[in-house]
Amino acid sequence: MNTQTIKMFDYRDQYLDLEDQVLDAVRRVMRSGELILGSEVQRFETGFSTFLGQGMHSLGVANGTDALVVCLMALGVGPGDEVITVANTAVPTVSAIRMVKAIPVFVDVDPETALMDLNLLAGLITSKTRAIIPVHLFGNAVNMPALLEIAHGRGIAVIEDCAQAHGTRIDGRAAGTFGHAAAFSFYPTKNLGAYGDAGLCATSDAALAKEMRRIRKYGFDDLYYAEREGINSRLDEIQAAILNIKLGHLSVQLQKRRALAKVYQAGLPSALKHFAPLSGIDHAYHLFVVRTKKRDALRAPLANQNIQTGIHYPFAIHRMRGYAFLDYQDHSLPVTEALANEIVSLPLYPELPIQSAQRVLETLHEILD
Repeated sequence: MNTQTIKMFDYRDQYLDLEDQVLDAVRRVMRSGELILGSEVQRFETGFSTFLGQGMHSLGVANGTDALVVCLMALGVGPGDEVITVANTAVPTVSAIRMVKAIPVFVDVDPETALMDLNLLAGLITSKTRAIIPVHLFGNAVNMPALLEIAHGRGIAVIEDCAQAHGTRIDGRAAGTFGHAAAFSFYPTKNLGAYGDAGLCATSDAALAKEMRRIRKYGFDDLYYAEREGINSRLDEIQAAILNIKLGHLSVQLQKRRALAKVYQAGLPSALKHFAPLSGIDHAYHLFVVRTKKRDALRAPLANQNIQTGIHYPFAIHRMRGYAFLDYQDHSLPVTEALANEIVSLPLYPELPIQSAQRVLETLHEILD
């Protein structure tokens, strides 16, 4: 048995490569006299807007959940409004909807992509539908032109959940540049990860960006005067300084993710199915997820060979006790529920050696063939 552990994710290899730059940046911030919404945040907001393109405006917030909350608040979504999204996502997508006292409405997903099934979307729209949150899951992307065709004719706001889609492109455009607004997370595991919590809102609408800036800082334009209700959600100067360094390496890291994904795709056992992107989608491979009806029988022997795996996500949100009040029953979202029992995430992060991915494949063949 190979005793070297292959991890799902480990930030330390990347950190060691960047350690001198990171520590210099931390010292620079601590000596600057600016700790909140200073020059590092401004620099990161400008840099990320450039990364997205399409004349985007970016504003840093404390985390990805708050990014969704700020987007929803800025677009006027509030108590009693319905927001359509999916149940095979991280809980924060839904908790953000509840934080503005809106009502999540779940649409099932496409079994080929694990993304929002647009064929079912129109049937869930009511007079109370105020927004749609498509989740660009695993680094893949929803067909945004098709979704916008459904939403715009009905006056419904679209907020892209891009927590797993840094670097994903749709017909050459960055994910996050299609809807009215987009929310990004820089949680440490993300394609662009901080060394703590961090998030960002993005929009091409300058007036909406101004409203978001108010909301993230208590509703202030001027010091101590609230133009509207807001919250306290500000990207930390130290995390912004770290993200400024890491943003410069993101393109190379995306290339490494895609190279690892190609290794997996070329060598997967036929018993495993992976979720391929639609035509025109440049997948960012935040995760490499496969589907099998024998998940436990697969994960246990991998663990015995010191190969870590993950499940993203093991519980559909509509079946969680915390969301029982939404009154969804078993089998109400059949594809979502099936995926929760069958998906497995294989190790993938930029510093993972190609040889480790090959060892994962060899072990999978030993188990399944």
